[in-house]
Amino acid sequence: MTWLIAGDHSLQVEAFFCRQPDENHAAFYRFLLERSSRMYGVHFALDRTGDVYLTGRLPLAAITEAEIDRLLGCVLSYSDEAFNEALMLGFASAIRREWAWREKRGESLANLRPFAALRPDPDPDDPESSDPDDPESPP
Repeated sequence: MTWLIAGDHSLQVEAFFCRQPDENHAAFYRFLLERSSRMYGVHFALDRTGDVYLTGRLPLAAITEAEIDRLLGCVLSYSDEAFNEALMLGFASAIRREWAWREKRGESLANLRPFAALRPDPDPDDPESSDPDDPESPP
């Protein structure tokens, strides 16, 4: 969800990115800070609980329909471009546990595919460790 908040002199944009990381805090925050230095209109910021947002503020005099479109496009692009890597840095253990839980129960792994590098090595002797959604996975 993205909020546009008009003030007396500026327009603020705020979009939730992800909750605070579970682990690997230094690498997680470094990744976001390095990305922020190359971004237009918004940057990564933390709230009081440590959750991460994309935020920005522009003067009302600079606001046009095209500029709002550009700003919202940046929020979408920056979120999409950084999300998977941020999750891999800050939530790797949780992703591994989720992967193992789904494999054990035969649940779909489709939305975990971007995190395949974190997948625990399958046991070749355990037929339940194959991925039913993967056409290359053994039956």
